[in-house]
Amino acid sequence: MTRLKEPSPSLPTLVRACRPRQWVKNILVLTAPVAAGVVTQPRALGQMLVAVIAFTVAASGIYLVNDAIDVEGDRAHATKRLRPVASGELSVRAAWTAAAVLLPAALVISALLTWQLLVVVAIYEALQLWYCLGMKHEPVIELASVASGFLLRAIAGGVATHVVLSQWFLIAAGFGSLFMAAGKRYAEIRLTRETGVAIRPVLERYTPSYLRFVWTMSAGVMVTTYALWAFTMRAAASNEWSVISIVPFVVALLRYAVDVDSGAAGEPEEIVLHDRMLMVLGAIWAACLMGSVYL
Repeated sequence: MTRLKEPSPSLPTLVRACRPRQWVKNILVLTAPVAAGVVTQPRALGQMLVAVIAFTVAASGIYLVNDAIDVEGDRAHATKRLRPVASGELSVRAAWTAAAVLLPAALVISALLTWQLLVVVAIYEALQLWYCLGMKHEPVIELASVASGFLLRAIAGGVATHVVLSQWFLIAAGFGSLFMAAGKRYAEIRLTRETGVAIRPVLERYTPSYLRFVWTMSAGVMVTTYALWAFTMRAAASNEWSVISIVPFVVALLRYAVDVDSGAAGEPEEIVLHDRMLMVLGAIWAACLMGSVYL
């Protein structure tokens, strides 16, 4: 018998499988350059663009790997069943093939800029593959794996533009990443208990009270660290904008926490894109932050 050849996936289908809505996470690459005041330099802009592209390509490859591995489970999920791999629009083989191209491509793109960025992207890919291949079922370890994706993006912006990352930045970014990861799991466990549909096996190892503890602790450390950084910045600058930025930062965090506590933070990028007030608060915070650096 002649084996039927699988149809080639269309480019729009492949792009949808790479989850373009989640590429908004890559804006974290800009945080260190903005805080350091180098974002207006043409050379730095080019370096940031390369870092964003590298992480976009790397993350797309990871999403394809994850969807190829979880295809059966996704088909039983209320919304994930609509993803191209789960729905059959994109074959598992095509997903693996595209991932095999994208993951090395991200490393090549990173190497074109600096070896430090190459190391960061390589660590990101290794950790996320580790997550996809089994660590997603290990409580706490999987939380750290998810959080590392946010943190490494923030670090990448620093190494790409040769910005020295302070201990305050790393601590705030690290616990902020853990806050978002714990909030995501908290939303998922609430949805699981309300619908009775298991979203991911690891949720059986968590309780809502534990996840609330994690994201409450993370938020407290993040706010404290950010405030310490802001007052340190005021001592080095000639204005009060860094201290003023604490207000919109905390209010935005509290606004985001409303979504977390309601169980609506399953996809952080969706919250950011659909909560206009949160976007306004973020813009005010960014303006204050840039004022502390450029005024």
